[in-house]
Amino acid sequence: MASINIIFLGDIVGSSGRMAVRRYLPDIRREMEADLVIANGENAAHGFGLTTQTAREIFDAGVDFITGGNHTWDKKEVVDTFREFENKIIRPANYPDDNPGKGFAMIRTANDHHVGIINLMGRVFMDPLDCPFRCFDRHYEKLREQSNILFLDFHAEATSEKIAMAYHVDGRISAMVGTHTHVQTADERIFPKGTGYLTDAGMTGPLDSVIGMKKEMILQRFLEKRPIRIEVADGPAILQGVCFRIDSNSGKCESIRRIQKSDAQS
Repeated sequence: MASINIIFLGDIVGSSGRMAVRRYLPDIRREMEADLVIANGENAAHGFGLTTQTAREIFDAGVDFITGGNHTWDKKEVVDTFREFENKIIRPANYPDDNPGKGFAMIRTANDHHVGIINLMGRVFMDPLDCPFRCFDRHYEKLREQSNILFLDFHAEATSEKIAMAYHVDGRISAMVGTHTHVQTADERIFPKGTGYLTDAGMTGPLDSVIGMKKEMILQRFLEKRPIRIEVADGPAILQGVCFRIDSNSGKCESIRRIQKSDAQS
């Protein structure tokens, strides 16, 4: 039975996260015999946004495809980045259509598997965008006509919204992973109709931090309740993510394995 292994890396944060990808991904990719590596890159440029240079660095490190989120637009240069990497970067599909970039893509792996990738953003505690559930429904049939292997990055804050989305897409896509919180969850499961799921893939970035940012600055914000400027932390890095094994004939998930590697473990 033919299968495809898809690795997804949790939100890459700053130079520390990009260095972790360069350091660990080649061995992880080889060990897990990955056919495709996807990463969320909305925090890759100094913790806020994505630039052409940081995208190129991530691709050179072995990532095949980049998804986005609410920080996608933080760097003005991202308009040019979408243009240069038109078929390798997407942003949430439920942003208004006249924004740069696309919200979904169909790609072909080196082993000739066709994989549809969708990026959506939640609305609970997030910007009031178009309904992600109905947005998925609008794009689903067109992607399904091209492949039975479909992958969703749902960039959302609330676990309830992520789990609800998993039930909404169960049996229609191969795997769904949540991003945005930068905290890896331990609730991987295969839903009743065959969709693999993890609430949050975690973060690829500074280990000694508060979700990638300097802990002193975050503590000051909590203690003083003032809009203190925050910066990406330095020091040892952690790489977190997940690997889904998908039956390429049925498009159903066969197994899920969380990934975690840090400098502290070396």
